[in-house]
Amino acid sequence: MHRLLTMKRLSVIFLATFAVLLGGVFAYRTLVIAPEERCEAGGRWWDRETEICATPVSIAEITGRPAGQTRAEASAAKNRELVAIEDGLRAQKAARDADADRQRAALANQ
Repeated sequence: MHRLLTMKRLSVIFLATFAVLLGGVFAYRTLVIAPEERCEAGGRWWDRETEICATPVSIAEITGRPAGQTRAEASAAKNRELVAIEDGLRAQKAARDADADRQRAALANQ
């Protein structure tokens, strides 16, 4: 009697299936897990959805305010800076207007 699945064929099928699965595990490890581990070992962040290795950025670098300064303090400092700029512009305009008035008066007296 001739059987389709002999012990030799079953062992070859088993070994081939085992080799394919083992190759899949190594491929998964190499293509998916290893980049994540390399990224995190470098001190960066790994995003699994997009598979991007990103460098963390401090909020102080984004906002430009020193570390430890609250948002309210930074806002108050920026407002003081803007008020100083506006006062300077107002003083320049007043000086320009005073000079123009002086020149008009000098022309009128001639």
